[in-house]
Amino acid sequence: MENGGDFVQAKRYLEELTAILNNLALTDRQGEPRDLETGVRQIIALIMDSAASGGKIILIGNGGSAAVAGHMALDFWNNGGIPALCFNDGAQLTCIGNDCGYEAVFARPIGVFAKREDLLVAISSSGQSSNILNGVAAAEAVGCRIITLSGFSPLNPLRSKGDFNVYTASRGYGLVELSHQLVLHMILDLIAAGRKSEGH
Repeated sequence: MENGGDFVQAKRYLEELTAILNNLALTDRQGEPRDLETGVRQIIALIMDSAASGGKIILIGNGGSAAVAGHMALDFWNNGGIPALCFNDGAQLTCIGNDCGYEAVFARPIGVFAKREDLLVAISSSGQSSNILNGVAAAEAVGCRIITLSGFSPLNPLRSKGDFNVYTASRGYGLVELSHQLVLHMILDLIAAGRKSEGH
């Protein structure tokens, strides 16, 4: 009986994730909604334009979002052939956190390594993390294009900072993080499929 109850809970969780994915919201910098297909096409165009201009993708996130950032940075350059990096090195994080405060752990390296041709992907479940928002501000100062992925409150500040903003309507960390990783994998897989069809 107990195992049956666990299965029901697991099924509900997967149903909730499916509902969340079916209701992802994508907006532009002005807060105007974009349908998912159009928005994803435009995000892919930004990524390809950045790569064609000699730019790279920079991904930032905390905790589970840092894991997503690290995983996707690897996949973008290894599977997609697109230069990508994240700033998750432990020595780097603790050094900057100690010297400049944790709120600067992404803004500081972005200020040093980012260039105008680069694209920043900022990932935050809450959309309120000060170090992520400061990283976005540093990227804006350089002139980078920005994509954000956030969740929790629809009014979170990160959601208005990107050229394109993906919002997950959930307050569950696991559900938000899963949706963000799925969206990024979808974008990468579409890029890889497009390149394959072109014979690259």
